[in-house]
Amino acid sequence: MSDGATRVFVDAGTAADPVADAARELIAGLALRPWGQVAPSVYESGRLVAGAAWLPGHHQRIGFLLREQRPDGAWGPPEGYALVPTLSATDALLAALADGWTGVDLLAPVARGLDALTGQLLATHARALPDTPALDLIVPALVESINGRLTRLDRATAERLPRPPLALPAGLGSDRLRAVRAAVAAGAALPTKLAHFYEVLDATPADAGPTLTAVGASPAATAAWLTAAGPAAGPAAHAFLRALIRDGGGPVPCPTPTTVFERAWVLSGLRRAGVPVNPPETVLRTLAAATGADGVATGEGLPTDADTTSVTLDALARLGRPADPASLWAYETADGFCTWPGSEDGFSVTTNAHVLDAFGQHVAAHPGADARYHRTVERLSAVLPAHQLADGPWQDRWHASPYYATACCVLALAEFGRGAAAAEAVDRAAGWVLNTQRADGSWGRWDGTAEETAYALQVLLAVPTTVPRVDDAVARGHAYLHESGTRDHRPLWYGKELYCPTVIVRAAVLAACRLAGLRASGVDRSMVDCGYQATKTTT
Repeated sequence: MSDGATRVFVDAGTAADPVADAARELIAGLALRPWGQVAPSVYESGRLVAGAAWLPGHHQRIGFLLREQRPDGAWGPPEGYALVPTLSATDALLAALADGWTGVDLLAPVARGLDALTGQLLATHARALPDTPALDLIVPALVESINGRLTRLDRATAERLPRPPLALPAGLGSDRLRAVRAAVAAGAALPTKLAHFYEVLDATPADAGPTLTAVGASPAATAAWLTAAGPAAGPAAHAFLRALIRDGGGPVPCPTPTTVFERAWVLSGLRRAGVPVNPPETVLRTLAAATGADGVATGEGLPTDADTTSVTLDALARLGRPADPASLWAYETADGFCTWPGSEDGFSVTTNAHVLDAFGQHVAAHPGADARYHRTVERLSAVLPAHQLADGPWQDRWHASPYYATACCVLALAEFGRGAAAAEAVDRAAGWVLNTQRADGSWGRWDGTAEETAYALQVLLAVPTTVPRVDDAVARGHAYLHESGTRDHRPLWYGKELYCPTVIVRAAVLAACRLAGLRASGVDRSMVDCGYQATKTTT
């Protein structure tokens, strides 16, 4: 968090209620920046450098890529999460070289990027790579692009970058990319989800036109279309890109727009923690679409999904505007609920936790609801514990940190779960959180972060026990949030690369601070709001 706002709200419980004040400011920003607030993306900015140098901010985007390169030559987070951003940035700087870039020397960063790719990232087996969306399309497309650029370098430049062709990771081929591109060339209708990746598909969106704001909620996909069709073909999309570039000083985020996603997560999380919120009517209207038959999408250009629909329904219920969650039946499967019907591999525990929230809200308000609703609550109360890892956490495919997945599951099970399995799962998760706190009071997968510390605190504060070990962990975690308030957040959310939805993360920290402040003042807010009665005491 680089704007210093956290300093105002971490001291929950003072007379001025700084948590509520910060929440009001946060919510006002939802209406002022309706496309959402997401941190700049190396991948997306690299795609604009490589294929849309005509857009304003080209030099600033190159500068951003140079600043973001790690000492080891890679870009992005640790482990295999660095592969996609490193491919994109390396390809982008090679494109700038070929275009006759006259700024700082790019050969050294390109060479270091190629070393990182050949020495480690591309040597990783596909099975060990993270399951980020469309990795099997993006990686082959960028490897192909880099290899093509290397062969087209002038002799003097090539002699300074002697590299054999890059090879794909073992176990990853180009067959799917070729098949999708062939389908595009043949005029086949592609799933809506693939619009998010148009920049690697050589595609033109079927619904492209003058009123289209964004292709697939992606600046890169939007820029690829406008580069091929010309800015005059999409004045609304051109204005959208210019606004993003202006707001970001050159770099662009991804995904964007995230209108409903941002508003739902912020409002649901704040209200769940008891933070008073009064969003403007314009914000609430965007959430009301979740009451339709098909649910709601994260943002313009993306398909409807069960995750966003569920969190939106939960937010509406907590804001006194409950709606029937019947739209979620379309996502029901033999295993639980999928994120997208008919086009998703893998099980998401966080999607199913959010579905439990939505149905739990409905049956709590309507005890006489159809038995199918009650069966769904009972079913998910068993499904989620069945996916819990042996030592207590959950891990999910939409977030790199187990603390996020664990918080989602614990909050849903603590508030709406039925049966002993749900209560035991919550207690085991709290025990895992207690055992993984860092010496400085934080929690985190790679290092301590405010976001992950906020989730860990929410887990501990969902269990209505007051034992010295829990109280001490909460106090230390709360103190860490106070001390780390002005630090930037690490990208942890799954997209084409890991990204950070900054306002959602700030809201999570706010919620944790409110709950920790209530615990410090002797109010067990989790028991008041959730009604969860623990069957065991975590020690």
